[in-house]
Amino acid sequence: MDLNLGDKVAVITGASRGIGRAIARMLASEGMRLVIAARSGDLLDEVARACGTAVVPVAIDLRQSDAPQRLIATAAEHFGRVDLLVNNAGATKRGDFMALSEADWEDGFALKFFAAVRCTRAAWPLLQASSGSLINIVGVGGRTGSAEFAIGGSVNAALMNLTKVLADRGIQDGVRVNAINPGSIATERLQTRIKSFAAEQKLSLADAANAMAARLGIARFGEPGEIARLVAFLASPAAAYCQGSIIDVDGGQTRTL
Repeated sequence: MDLNLGDKVAVITGASRGIGRAIARMLASEGMRLVIAARSGDLLDEVARACGTAVVPVAIDLRQSDAPQRLIATAAEHFGRVDLLVNNAGATKRGDFMALSEADWEDGFALKFFAAVRCTRAAWPLLQASSGSLINIVGVGGRTGSAEFAIGGSVNAALMNLTKVLADRGIQDGVRVNAINPGSIATERLQTRIKSFAAEQKLSLADAANAMAARLGIARFGEPGEIARLVAFLASPAAAYCQGSIIDVDGGQTRTL
């Protein structure tokens, strides 16, 4: 299926690994030109080589208040336009609410929430000019609270509300805004948790993964490429009537409305 994304320009944050890396490779395969951002320059260079298309890697810490503006300015300088912004950066610390420090909370909101706010603000005029699209990669923890995911759940809930706010604004400005809530996706971060669980329970990695999935009430963990394919669809004209959509991709983990 031709998604009509060829030669359009995407900015992807958190693109050095996991879901962000899969998104970059998927959009490159659809012919998009990319600006990819993360803190690790070496990993970004690997992604750029794997994409094999017009890719500008930008090693940058989006927690710095001026960094999002510099990132979008780089995209404008190299390509003269932005058709898609994917806010994917940010991982939050897990742990019991009483054990999490002020610094943990500040860091969690700084990268995942405030970086998304600032990248969006910087990119909005360019997205408006191109009748472009914004996609926030959020997470199902924003729908269902968990004692071990206080920061992440709070950040994700805020991002979902922001998605609705920006979608409302986007109707008048001609910018499509949607969000994806990944469930448990088999990224490096999840693999680390599986290894720890396997060691604690004296299980093989496969048995540990199956046991963890069963605890969540799902048949298996997701793959980064499954999120990436949905990003490509939402960015395309095929999803032209999606505005303010928040789509759970979690194998059925979320059972609430």
